Amino acid sequence: MEGMLWGELLALAIALLATGVVAGVLAGLLGVGGGIVIVPVLFHVFTLVDIDPSVRMHLAVGTSLAIIVPTSLRSAWSHYQHGTVDTPMLRKLLPSLFIGVLLGITLSALVSGRVLTGVFGVIAILVSLNMFRGGKPPKLTNEPPGGAAPHAIGGFIGTASTMMGIGGGTLSVPILDALRFPIHRSVGTAASIGTVISVPGCIGFIWAGWGVEATPPFSLGYVSLLGFALIAPLTVLCAPLGVKLAVSMNTARLKRAFAVFLFLTALSMLYTTITG
Repeated sequence: MEGMLWGELLALAIALLATGVVAGVLAGLLGVGGGIVIVPVLFHVFTLVDIDPSVRMHLAVGTSLAIIVPTSLRSAWSHYQHGTVDTPMLRKLLPSLFIGVLLGITLSALVSGRVLTGVFGVIAILVSLNMFRGGKPPKLTNEPPGGAAPHAIGGFIGTASTMMGIGGGTLSVPILDALRFPIHRSVGTAASIGTVISVPGCIGFIWAGWGVEATPPFSLGYVSLLGFALIAPLTVLCAPLGVKLAVSMNTARLKRAFAVFLFLTALSMLYTTITG
């Protein structure tokens, strides 16, 4: 490799290490899902190191899904052992979730990076507004919906989360809570939903980016192996630090501060999409 390429890889590695620290601390401090932090940070990191715009967002989403795989598996197993996974609800959601993930993979493979960035930006703005509002979401029904509603919910969560590169908790917990599902069951079930999304989602983004020449070195399709190797361990190591900080800090204010950060970041991503 030429000296310039080695320099670019070193800059990318340093930026990825910083991403892992930030994502881990924020996850522990605010209780937010890793993907909602990792994707926008990766998007801007890949912009700074001048990765081809045509693959920038796809690479951020695919790498995020890969990073989520081990954490979601561990979290899902822990919740299952504690009995907080609503197995009947998960069985209802599972078919439509999986179909939604497949749809999300297919759409992501077909659309441009600008469209993928737009999807993330719009939904992230809605998430940030809900987070800034604080408290529980308004109840939309008097009892958990039946019929086709769970299938529609699963399909939406699967499709949107896959295209955003998030594990599903960011969307599924407030949605299920608003639909009168018990909150502890919603959180536990969301962990399992994250596994259903991240594992096939990661494989799908490897497939979708297979043979694409614009991806940087050490990439497997749209998954940056360098990003996975550097970010994943640090998110696990730094999350407990965030938890310790949360004890001595006003997390409600911090969540609002993060909501503002996410809102501005999403606006920036949308601006890049419109003007790029």
